[in-house]
Amino acid sequence: MSDFSQQTAVITGGAQGIGGAVADTLRAGGARIVIWDMDAELAAEKAASLGSDCFALPVNVADWRTVEAARDETLTKSGRIDIVVNSAGIAGANATVEDYLVDHFAEIININLVGTFHVNKAVVPVMKRQEYGRIVNIASVAGKDGNPNASAYSASKAGVIGFTKSLGKELADMDIAVNCVTPAAARTRIFDQMKQEHIDYMLSKIPRGRFLELKEAAAMISWLCTKENSFTTAGVFDLSGGRATY
Repeated sequence: MSDFSQQTAVITGGAQGIGGAVADTLRAGGARIVIWDMDAELAAEKAASLGSDCFALPVNVADWRTVEAARDETLTKSGRIDIVVNSAGIAGANATVEDYLVDHFAEIININLVGTFHVNKAVVPVMKRQEYGRIVNIASVAGKDGNPNASAYSASKAGVIGFTKSLGKELADMDIAVNCVTPAAARTRIFDQMKQEHIDYMLSKIPRGRFLELKEAAAMISWLCTKENSFTTAGVFDLSGGRATY
């Protein structure tokens, strides 16, 4: 078990799913967990289950002002931000490009990609002052390969990969590591946004023959948050069960 004691970890979308599993793992290592999530009630319940020194803030990552405010409140309560895991995101509709509603396409980009930019932009100055930080952005294998009838989601996650590579290189001369992971699908509530035929398609593409388990994702993400991860940055770590081999 890695030691995260005396560290504060912000997890966007941390009320459930991959973000929730990462919260459990980092907490087990001693981190103070701060959950930024649009579902205020669920986030508060999750934070309460982790311990009295953990807390949740209602945050829409697509809204820069709420991200700034959440950063400031987190610093007021915790004094520092050592770890950030950007797990907030939505899948959006399964539709062809010609049928995709323009507003819905923009919504996916704003939450998944622009939201990731907002959170990184907010915490980087903090980590620079601390001369330390670990950031993990959750992308997707869809950002590498592209999934049919999921153009907005695929494009947004490809953008997260490119963004991570760029920021990681910007900060490479500091003890700030910025990496991303590209998971295959895991059984979370995001499946509620998908058609069954799309779920079946994703499963058919995984050589392991099963979906990713949350504890598997949390294990890799948590290692990227450790002090021991002192060399690798701007990296893309695969969690696709053999679907992507790069």
